[in-house]
Amino acid sequence: MKILAIDTTAKTAAAAITDGEKLLASATLNTPSTHSVTMLPTVEMLLKSAGITASEIDIFAVSAGPGSFTGVRIGVSLVKGLAFGRKQACVGVSSLEALARNMVSTDGLICPVMDARRNQLYNALFYAKDGKLKRITEDRLISAQALGEELKERRGKRRIYFVGDGYSIVERELADLGARVTPDFLRWQNGYSVAMVALAKYTETEDKSRFTAASLAPVYLRASQAERERAEKMKQTSR
Repeated sequence: MKILAIDTTAKTAAAAITDGEKLLASATLNTPSTHSVTMLPTVEMLLKSAGITASEIDIFAVSAGPGSFTGVRIGVSLVKGLAFGRKQACVGVSSLEALARNMVSTDGLICPVMDARRNQLYNALFYAKDGKLKRITEDRLISAQALGEELKERRGKRRIYFVGDGYSIVERELADLGARVTPDFLRWQNGYSVAMVALAKYTETEDKSRFTAASLAPVYLRASQAERERAEKMKQTSR
């Protein structure tokens, strides 16, 4: 089962092609160029490197959020475009779960954190043990302070690992937790991790017909700045 997976939810973008669990090609981009400019050529390069065409892909996988509003839209729109007119499955996965999947071979409390601005983090918590992940919270918005308090209650004797572009924030603000250092290359978006989360989701879902390009939708967790400003204007107008 061939999977094309992409993640454009943060500054670091990633893509990969797998055949089941076997990695065929991957790329990670951490450049000033926007994902709308770089990702499609990257996908085309990976397909060429793997020696396959888009029509041979069985699953188009994408981190559907949370994350950068623009980045989330770019990724979802790209997958919809690639799958347009085709019958292949489109699987959206949590960007936080995909980040946590980077650390599946460790043993401890995995804490993906993405900078949500406005003094908040996108976050979810997972336990990693014996090569498996167990989700213990839903994706959410949380402050670093509240996250630190929760981690102190949940950790027990477990090691704590942070991943994601909020790493520097929690490293600074939650230094007293004594979290383990996560290797740099494991902190960021990874196309292979997106593919593996999508493969598990697809395999475990009985009704495969739900995975269509039409049903694929972004996940934001909160309203965009434009939506907040519009709501505030409407509120003021109604007074």
